[in-house]
Amino acid sequence: MQIFWFIPTHGDSRYLGTAKGARQLSHDYLKQVAQAADSLGYEGVLIPTGRSCEDPWVIASSLLPVTQRLKFLVAVRPGLHQPALAARMAATFDRLSGGRLLINLVTGGDQAELEGDGVFQDHATRYEQSAEFIHIWREILARSHGGGSLDYEGRHLSVKGARLLFPPLQKPHPPVYFGGSSEAAHELAAEQVETYLTWGEPPAEVAKKVADVRARAARRGRTVRFGIRLHVIVRETNEQAWQAAEQLISHVDDATVARAQAALARMDSEGQRRMARLHAAGVKRTRAELEVSPNLWAGVGLVRGGAGTALVGDPQTVAARIQEYAALGLDTFVFSGYPHLEEAYRFAELVFPLLPLGVRQKFADGLAGGNPLGPFGETVANDYVPRAAQS
Repeated sequence: MQIFWFIPTHGDSRYLGTAKGARQLSHDYLKQVAQAADSLGYEGVLIPTGRSCEDPWVIASSLLPVTQRLKFLVAVRPGLHQPALAARMAATFDRLSGGRLLINLVTGGDQAELEGDGVFQDHATRYEQSAEFIHIWREILARSHGGGSLDYEGRHLSVKGARLLFPPLQKPHPPVYFGGSSEAAHELAAEQVETYLTWGEPPAEVAKKVADVRARAARRGRTVRFGIRLHVIVRETNEQAWQAAEQLISHVDDATVARAQAALARMDSEGQRRMARLHAAGVKRTRAELEVSPNLWAGVGLVRGGAGTALVGDPQTVAARIQEYAALGLDTFVFSGYPHLEEAYRFAELVFPLLPLGVRQKFADGLAGGNPLGPFGETVANDYVPRAAQS
């Protein structure tokens, strides 16, 4: 099981949909989040993309020197990036990072944003272009290990004699992650990517998507890994967790929800439509109505695009829900929480020890006094280190 965290390059706050409790987005703050994830043992971090965010490649590059093991899941966007240039960027980043690059293939779903960036294709055409893009990208990187070049003529993209002089560290190329809920997305995932990511839908719906992509991949003689993108609100008790969920949206007014939903409704993303259906476009507001599956809460999606659901509960409950998804075949979990710095610590400290992670032993060794990195907790009475649990 691999656990990822999130770098909030579009802003961070204690409350959604309001400036109350917001904090300034600065490199110092993003560095704190990245270093926390690195030191706590998260596998990597997802860096979001889009006009609401700082550029993911610039951010990821700036965080390389201040982290040691953390992997970076960074977006390439067909239509904005050219595949040969994207391959060169990936190879450079992979070498300089010591193999810490993961690629997030993003087709885009907001037509207004895409047109602002000069991309005017419809949904179907974007997926055709994305399939050609990632094929060219993969082939250029794979052939770079042997010094070969690529000629390719497609319907939307073509290259002649494309080659890299300096290959990536990872062979044949950094792994490709991709998410999408349409049939075209499932076809692309089955054909070309290493890991398919779904947003946090109820387990039964996730199971259907996993089964479909797995079957499509099998028909091509391929296997695909699976993961999920979720928020998380974990506290020491279930009651405290649900109180924290309600506080997160406590300053959101109806006008803000309506405005947010109108903006999200213009997107042609099937995944975004599925997220919107979970919270009924913001009409439902109580905890009982927003809990769309046991401990799966759709309140985040009232004002946030993309991933709109959170796992809510005490550590044992959240760990159990994660294991339910794992039982469906998912091994990659991309989490986030508000504010991201504090919640990175809270989730690692409360939930990591309950999951089958390599980091679990690191925490156990530290609590037993055997971790050479330093003590866990404040020394008691200036005399001895604290025990793992009080009798």
